[in-house]
Amino acid sequence: MNTHPVDVCDVAWNEPSADSAGSMPLGNGEVAVNAWIEAATGDLLFYIARTDAWDDYARLLKLGRVRVSLSPSPWHKGVRFEQRLRLADGAMVVTFSENAPTLIRLWVDAHAPVVRVDVTSPQPVHLSVKLEMWRTEQRELRGRELVSAWVWQDAQGNTHPQHRVFVHPDHVIDRGAGRVVWHHRNVESTWRKHLQHQGLGELIDQQTDPLTHRTFGGMILGAGLVKDGPTSLHSSEPRSAWSVDVVTHTAITENADQWLAQLDDAATLSRARNFDRHAAWWRDFFDRSYITFTPGIWEAEHVGRAYTLQRYITACAGRGTFPVKFNGSLFTVDSRETNEHYDADYRRWGGPYWFQNTRLIYWPLLASGDFDLIRPLLRMFQNALPLALARNRIWHRHGGAFFPETQHFWGTFSNRDYGLERDGKPVGEVVNPYIRWHQSSILELAALMLDLHAFTQDQAFARDTLLPLTQAFVDHYDQHYPKKIGKISIEPATSLETWHDATNPTPDLAGLKVVLQGLLDLPATLTSDTQRTQWSRMLSELPEIPMTGEGEQRRLLPAVRFDKLANMENPELYAVFPFRLFTLAHGDTQVGRNTFHHRMWAKTGGWQQDAIQAAMLGLTDVARTAVTSSFMTFHPGSRFPAFWGPNYDWLPDQCHGGVAMIALQNMLMQTEGRKILLLPAWPPCWNVTFKLHAPLQTVVEGEVKDGQLVNLKVTPPDRAADVVVMSTP
Repeated sequence: MNTHPVDVCDVAWNEPSADSAGSMPLGNGEVAVNAWIEAATGDLLFYIARTDAWDDYARLLKLGRVRVSLSPSPWHKGVRFEQRLRLADGAMVVTFSENAPTLIRLWVDAHAPVVRVDVTSPQPVHLSVKLEMWRTEQRELRGRELVSAWVWQDAQGNTHPQHRVFVHPDHVIDRGAGRVVWHHRNVESTWRKHLQHQGLGELIDQQTDPLTHRTFGGMILGAGLVKDGPTSLHSSEPRSAWSVDVVTHTAITENADQWLAQLDDAATLSRARNFDRHAAWWRDFFDRSYITFTPGIWEAEHVGRAYTLQRYITACAGRGTFPVKFNGSLFTVDSRETNEHYDADYRRWGGPYWFQNTRLIYWPLLASGDFDLIRPLLRMFQNALPLALARNRIWHRHGGAFFPETQHFWGTFSNRDYGLERDGKPVGEVVNPYIRWHQSSILELAALMLDLHAFTQDQAFARDTLLPLTQAFVDHYDQHYPKKIGKISIEPATSLETWHDATNPTPDLAGLKVVLQGLLDLPATLTSDTQRTQWSRMLSELPEIPMTGEGEQRRLLPAVRFDKLANMENPELYAVFPFRLFTLAHGDTQVGRNTFHHRMWAKTGGWQQDAIQAAMLGLTDVARTAVTSSFMTFHPGSRFPAFWGPNYDWLPDQCHGGVAMIALQNMLMQTEGRKILLLPAWPPCWNVTFKLHAPLQTVVEGEVKDGQLVNLKVTPPDRAADVVVMSTP
């Protein structure tokens, strides 16, 4: 077995697990599994998920659960056991050994939508594989379980009669001997209800329903296996080597037969089993970027391993049709909350994407060079842009587009947030006070895209994605808000979800300043004179970012006027991150530090941003404490050491891991324009080898020993002139 530097971050257990809380994550970016060896039986079990398995009510469901059994079982008390997640191979390897070992290898093919199981045994064994289903009959979601559909309910747990939510059953299909086939096929669509309820009914015939007849499921097959009932296969004779494939597929088709034909084609195309090619993808991934700590300080070693595991988890779910879900990604399992049991389809906050949480998964992908993992996020917004443009026309009678802070993947508010009772309310009036005027998320999305272009220099991306979306966002701000004495007045507004009544919120003003200047900095060949004239005018119309104090005591405020405190964010610090105006790399650091020290909420964990902002302000001790705390605060009920949460969200909490990743990267390296700052907030006792990405297609590699940077390598070499090494405290 070939070794790799990332091997030190492998996760290995010496005992099987009691249940799914003891599962390991694997995935290929679109398809993912939670896998464990069951202590009671020695069986391999795994849940299967896909990024596109949306049901009628836009809940992201599991495809199912699979059980693989060997007879005789290699597991019994006293046998040597190891279950190891081999990161460099993207595989889980289970070893049962007394003398000659029995091996089980589980992997989700990096190049096909297939979960693969390989078994080798010193003695011939029988194998059986069974699909285990829990959506077997129609039932209505009630009580707290409705949270997983993000549907309004009254104090008794009842929902609005027109917005009841049902779980519809999966179906097993007979496709002949030697295979188990099943699917979940949507028969309803909350998409239509959302458009009609939100005054957008005229768009129904102009757009494609993304839910009706969406069908997802799979096929289980393996050489030497025969049918043993509708949901199981078994071996007709014992063998010393077995291979099982679970081929998955999602599509919107007119009928189930079309989907089945596509599944058959997928199974035919996926027959080639090339583990070496699969492992090569993962090795290339881990060679692309790394932060590897030198053994010696346990705290640092733990931080480095947690960083690597979170990056791995993102990659497992990050190359799919849809973006990563912040509230559990593809790795939800059956669980308990308030003494109630929930199946693996449950997740707090349901199916919508909450941008303030989702963004934190994507910012660290710039420095790690994982640009391919950012594209699903941008594709979702690009696909929803026609609806957003039409919404502005219908609701506000002007151009441009915005996206809600909380939205379904097709671009609408959830009806719960929009408001179910509409008597006396005009079209476009949003009921939820936390997000009704919260629109700065579109500016952060634009800033992320501008940074992605700065890193990749991809002009096709700028033309086809960055500019269409960002121009729509800029037009929205330009046309939606009035000018007072020649300056834009953003009102009514909220300052994030924290101040519900604000004028000229700092996140919006800082975001507009960063985005407009970023657009003007694009190559003139990508833009028009008309656009540049508009962007320059809008920059001149921006009020000053609100501050208080004089001279060295100046600090940022959440808005020019702010009232009705309702959440635990520090909106004023959005001018530090994500809109980097008051940072070490940009300047005005003292203003940023004053603001940080006066922040109302000093918190770490979940989506709280103290760790990131401290790093960007060069506050080494604060950043170190916050990052270490975050990476050591995993869910006590989960066995995998990088399953964080639930915090404010659900398990595993992806924004928690994202915050810690962003902070660690910025402790080590910060960039702004051509400038590259190294060790801006790095503890001198943390020895590390690193490889990170920077703007202008630049890669920075180096080693830190006892606070000193050694073995620096910058590619291309001429960018080394832009590197500034900060002195560690």
